[in-house]
Amino acid sequence: MTAPSELQAHLAQDILRHVRLSGLATGHHLTEQSLQAVFGTSRGPIRSALAVLERLGVVERKPNRGYYLTDSKVDRLDPPGHGDENLYWTIARDRLSGSVPDVVSETELARRYGLARHRLARILDRIAAEGWIEKRRGHGWGFLPLIDSPEAYRQCYELRVIVEPAAMRLPTFAPDPDLIDELEAQQRFVLETGFAELNSFELFEINARFHETLAAMSGNPFVVQTIVRQNQLRRLVEYRRPNRAERVKRVCREHLDILEPLRAGQLARAARRLKAHLGFAIREKTNPAGFVAL
Repeated sequence: MTAPSELQAHLAQDILRHVRLSGLATGHHLTEQSLQAVFGTSRGPIRSALAVLERLGVVERKPNRGYYLTDSKVDRLDPPGHGDENLYWTIARDRLSGSVPDVVSETELARRYGLARHRLARILDRIAAEGWIEKRRGHGWGFLPLIDSPEAYRQCYELRVIVEPAAMRLPTFAPDPDLIDELEAQQRFVLETGFAELNSFELFEINARFHETLAAMSGNPFVVQTIVRQNQLRRLVEYRRPNRAERVKRVCREHLDILEPLRAGQLARAARRLKAHLGFAIREKTNPAGFVAL
């Protein structure tokens, strides 16, 4: 059996993650068109990645009908590229603990983690894309400042309170019914069972996608860039935040309360609820007693 290419392996892993974070059940029809919309790639790579998952037994291809999910508990499988995922988390934990310096060379990292250069480069590219490391001019890599204090969190959310509700009032804001359906389904999954099944990384990514998707409906790419960047800055410290079930469920209910008027075209009402939601987060996350420091 021919080994999957790097693109096929990573796309297959992304599909596995999408299945898990969306709470898709066994028997769900995974269409190429729907996955193309999620990942923004052409049908060829999607088809190849689904073929990889078919060989793993995650999906079944039915003639003239497409692919159907045969194992909804995909977290039991080691997806393609799983070793990279483990190394990514090892580097993240070391960065959070302070055991990796602010500036480091590829040689030092390769020696520390016993990695070949091409594999290290792949992981560093992912970390750079997430916004917590950058290539330095001339030599090495530098870890970027993060939101790492109650005051920094307050400033982050003050900006979001200004930007996100205002984006809903822009004349270019256009609610997308299909995206609203997807967000609602994902929030209901987390509210019902996902809060107990998903880890901190997965719950954060669902929360970030909710806000970034609303920002994308504004039709203003600078709004989207702002929200994406704020999520990048708080990503690692959020990974460490304990996810109490009641807090996670409360956030989901607030998200659903925002989607309800949005679906009805009541943008001013949705904007007010979004502002209240972010305001509550300011009070909760800037409490020094509950802040999880780097």
